[in-house]
Amino acid sequence: MSTTINTMDKLTIKTENKFRTLTTKQKYNKGEVICSMPSENITDKPNRFTVQIARDRHTHVGKLAALNHSCDPNVILDTENMEMVAARDIEKGEELYFFYPSTEWQMDAPFICLCGSANCINVVAGARFLALSTLERHYLNPHIRDLMIELLQGTKNNLEKIK
Repeated sequence: MSTTINTMDKLTIKTENKFRTLTTKQKYNKGEVICSMPSENITDKPNRFTVQIARDRHTHVGKLAALNHSCDPNVILDTENMEMVAARDIEKGEELYFFYPSTEWQMDAPFICLCGSANCINVVAGARFLALSTLERHYLNPHIRDLMIELLQGTKNNLEKIK
């Protein structure tokens, strides 16, 4: 990943019929840092405008709240480095999407996915509700990986008790 942090002025929010999208004003190469993630307003409770950055920490992300979900994302929200990174080459003017379960364990407001991807998960409710076979196709932030390991360990312990 690149170490150069670009600013939010390279992004634009478009609104059509009350639906917001975030697009880029320039081209990005895979692995390039697009911008840093805001982290001034941190809370322990999720809402529709926050991104989960740790087990019990959520941050209001300002302009990045206009990022929509896709099961075939073109950006990654890296919560360790607090950066948005290009997951593939991105053309100027392209809408930016990330895979919400890569940061969210359990969503405050689940919704039906309409991304149209061949690998669509259909209901976006958080990583907790997805099969490992689905999650392993995506970048997952450390807190999501840790929570998944705990869930699996708990399941293993419960199964051993009923033998």
